[in-house]
Order: sequence, then structure tokens, then C-alpha cells
Amino acid sequence: MRSRTALASLLTAAAIVFSMMATATPATASTLDVTCVGSQTATFTPPLTKAPKPVTVTASTQYGPCTSPSVPALTAGSRNATIPYPSLSCLDLLNSAPLTFTINWNTGQQSTITGSTAVNTVGAALVVTITGNVTAGLFAGDSVVQTITGPATDITKCTLGLGTVSSIYALVTLEITSLP
Repeated sequence: MRSRTALASLLTAAAIVFSMMATATPATASTLDVTCVGSQTATFTPPLTKAPKPVTVTASTQYGPCTSPSVPALTAGSRNATIPYPSLSCLDLLNSAPLTFTINWNTGQQSTITGSTAVNTVGAALVVTITGNVTAGLFAGDSVVQTITGPATDITKCTLGLGTVSSIYALVTLEITSLP
């Protein structure tokens, strides 16, 4: 009797699963237009402290190698910025914020990206995830996810008033995907 009940339950479950599969609409797949790995260096002059003060940030991001099925000649990219801030502290590095930046590709083309950051400290790592869209240039209209992962040790010490942050070196992954 017990085996009949188990068999009946199994057959009922299988029938439900098969009926769901038969009535489900297929998902529309996104297309990965480009994926890159790379690195980013940000230098703070003077070094960041817990107390806000005027600071100039010089940042350089190198993307590559990159793979792009839709633009096979695209193999690398970069973005560079020097931004003077009237008031900046190491505590500000932990805040999420909107941003816009432009990637210069090795093909001579550009992609302007607008999005927002989500900042998390995971163990001893600072993880910044940028999500947004390409608003102009190559891959316009595509969605973007960029993850920047670097050490959080100096930042943690600085937020406790025990040190400064003069620079951050981080690894970068970038995915630009066309929407269905």
C-alpha cells in the first residue's frame, strides 16, 4: 500500500511538472555583446582620511582582454578621469551613487554608460557593482554590469580613524548585454 501511495505521488508530481513545461512560454534570451576583465587604479591626492577635505582623484581603468561576438575587432578599452572634489573622506567610498562614464574602445568607438553603484564590504574585499545602460555610442540601449573588487583593509582602517587611503588597485569585470 505504501509503495502505491509513493508511486501515485510521484506520478502526480511528474504530471504537474510536465503540464507546467507544456504551458510555459519560452524565455527570451539576452545577447552578450561584450565581456571584459581588467583592472582599475584610483589614486587620492592627498590621501583620504576619515575627516572630509579637498581631494583630487585620478582613476584609470583598463579593460582587456575583451570578447565581443557582435564586434570581433573589439579586444580592449580604457577610461581615465581626474576629478577634484571639494570635500571627500574615506567614508564616502562606502556610499552608493549615480555615475556616468565613457569607455574608449580599441576600435576607436566609445560607449557612454549611465548607472548607479552599490558598494559592499565582503570579508576583506570592497565590492562595487555598477548597473546601468549604455546611453550613447557603441552598444547604445544595452544593459551594463561592472564589478570592481579590491582590498578593503586600508578603507576599514581609515573609517576607524587608524590610517589613510592613498590608492586602491582593483580587478574589474564588465558585461554589456543587449536587451531582448
